[in-house]
Amino acid sequence: METQRLGNFMEKPIEVIFLRQAEEFATAMEEKARRKLFQAIRKTKDRLIGQWFTKLKASDGIYEFRVDESGKFYRVFAFWDTENNEETLVVNTHGLIKKTNKTPKSEIRKAEQIKREYFEEKMRDLKNNLKG
Repeated sequence: METQRLGNFMEKPIEVIFLRQAEEFATAMEEKARRKLFQAIRKTKDRLIGQWFTKLKASDGIYEFRVDESGKFYRVFAFWDTENNEETLVVNTHGLIKKTNKTPKSEIRKAEQIKREYFEEKMRDLKNNLKG
């Protein structure tokens, strides 16, 4: 797969954030794999898209950062949050190490659930801020 540049539809800066489970996973990764992950994140922040960051088919807007290192397949699941006027976020939900290149459907569903909860909490916070 070749590298592509994200289109002009996303003019805002891209920031990548880690939710707790994703942060714990990244911290526990082997050093070489973690370096590759952060290299992939830097490319994505620079609006480059390639095999290191792909949309999962049959998912509700779930992507994965892909790192292959020493015969292990590291995956960090993510989704886009484009609702902020200042920046676009890539929100990392959680990660896993696989022995094959196939992504378990249960992990995709888990990422989708985390995504729903993230936006529900964001909406609650917005409503509470409007009340206060």
